[in-house]
Amino acid sequence: MPARPAARPIALSCGEPSGIGPELAQKAWEALGASLPFFWIGDPAHLPAGCPVTLIEHAGQVAGAVGLPVLPHPMPGVLTPGTPNPAHAQGVIDAIARGVDLVRSSEAAALCTAPIHKKALQDGAGFAHPGHTEYLAALTGTPRVVMMLASDQLRVVPTTIHIPLRDVPAALTRELLLDTIRITHAGLIRDFGIPSPRIAIAGLNPHAGEGGKMGTEELDLIAPVIAELQAGGMDLAGPMSADTMFHAAARARYDAAICMYHDQALIPIKTLDFDRGVNVTLGLPIVRTSPDHGTALDIAGRGVANATSLIEALKMAARMSEARA
Repeated sequence: MPARPAARPIALSCGEPSGIGPELAQKAWEALGASLPFFWIGDPAHLPAGCPVTLIEHAGQVAGAVGLPVLPHPMPGVLTPGTPNPAHAQGVIDAIARGVDLVRSSEAAALCTAPIHKKALQDGAGFAHPGHTEYLAALTGTPRVVMMLASDQLRVVPTTIHIPLRDVPAALTRELLLDTIRITHAGLIRDFGIPSPRIAIAGLNPHAGEGGKMGTEELDLIAPVIAELQAGGMDLAGPMSADTMFHAAARARYDAAICMYHDQALIPIKTLDFDRGVNVTLGLPIVRTSPDHGTALDIAGRGVANATSLIEALKMAARMSEARA
């Protein structure tokens, strides 16, 4: 469903300049134009040759732009598509922080972030965060946030994220699961306009432990947390066997699914709707979305990158900012 134009434009941070972010920004502008106002924070020299650009000094100048509106954020060093330049690292980090400031000052409606190359930021600027999500939490002083992957077909939340599978049981604590469910529930109300969210909770083990025969985390941890929150009025179902949660009839019974680990959540949404999945950070004081893919250094600069996920991320940012308003 097309998003109505936001009252204020969306800020789009440049991401890794040597990746596909710059060409995706151009393609998103060509697809959306003035129907969904946004502006790009980055170095204009990094955009593809021939990309129409309107340089702006502030977000209020986006309306009426005849090319991609660009808030210039110059960076030193040469750009080589497919090869990150350490000289760009601090500029990429600062572009994200600049976007956050613009949203928090109400100049922009939301922040959409193009993909970053984490190793490039670590090598070039000592970036101390695992990724965008943790950096945004630090910038906004938010103690705990939740990563959601969302599309028109499915919304999923991994409780544990970028850790080895062997470490998941120890990381899966009562406090973490409680916070994840509560933040997801609040986000569905505030950011997606769902007044009474229905949430499905996956088990950790095959067949949700099958009564303790295949693991006891469901009996010892997951079920008690669900019961506690159900007693407080939340509409929760589970713990459910993950292998039966994602067919069409099952998905119709909930608004979001909370999974116990990364692949349990991401495999179904990427199978169902690979190009239109959007990464959403719940729990922040600002709206933040991102395309659900990486920098794609192997195809950068060739003009063949698919902009669908970025376009969907911009549309979702607009809808979420309207829901908050």
